Amino acid sequence: MTSTATSRDRAKAERTDAILAAAARLFAERGYSGVSLEEIGAAVGVSGPAVYRHFTGKQALLGAVLVGVSARLTEGGAAVAARAEQADARMRALIAFHVDFALGNADVIRVQDRDLVHLADDDRTEVRRLQRAYIDLWIDALAALREGSRDELRLRVQACFGLINSTPHSTRSASRSQARTAELLAVMADAALRADV
Repeated sequence: MTSTATSRDRAKAERTDAILAAAARLFAERGYSGVSLEEIGAAVGVSGPAVYRHFTGKQALLGAVLVGVSARLTEGGAAVAARAEQADARMRALIAFHVDFALGNADVIRVQDRDLVHLADDDRTEVRRLQRAYIDLWIDALAALREGSRDELRLRVQACFGLINSTPHSTRSASRSQARTAELLAVMADAALRADV
């Protein structure tokens, strides 16, 4: 492969990433139905038709955003869990990973909460499969720390996700650092998962 082709491929990949980031931000701000491909293209300095060089349409772009984030979350969580040898360390590492992810991807989380219904069937199926795999990873980690049926552990995990995922875009404070927010969320999430009720 020539250096020109390599540079062209790199530029195309960077443009694709920029389009994905702009789409996530605009979908989060205005909803899937409130954004056009032309507006997404304009946000990265290209025409609407130029977006079609990267994605077949707006629904495919939404699919790329949500399938991509679900895959990164699942793969990242699996890697974090695999590195921790002790059950307690594994749970804390998963919590820290998810808190960091939520704080860094608040727009995409908002899009997933609101616009999952607009996905093509294949993309929705893939997102759900990845979500189940990620939840199962957490259930397995929690099962090593406390008793409970798989259904109860799933409820605890999903409630923990609700706490972590909703906080970055529902509370914004200039007086509180992101590090402090992450610390508070991690402590609260750990307490919620292990609460004796």
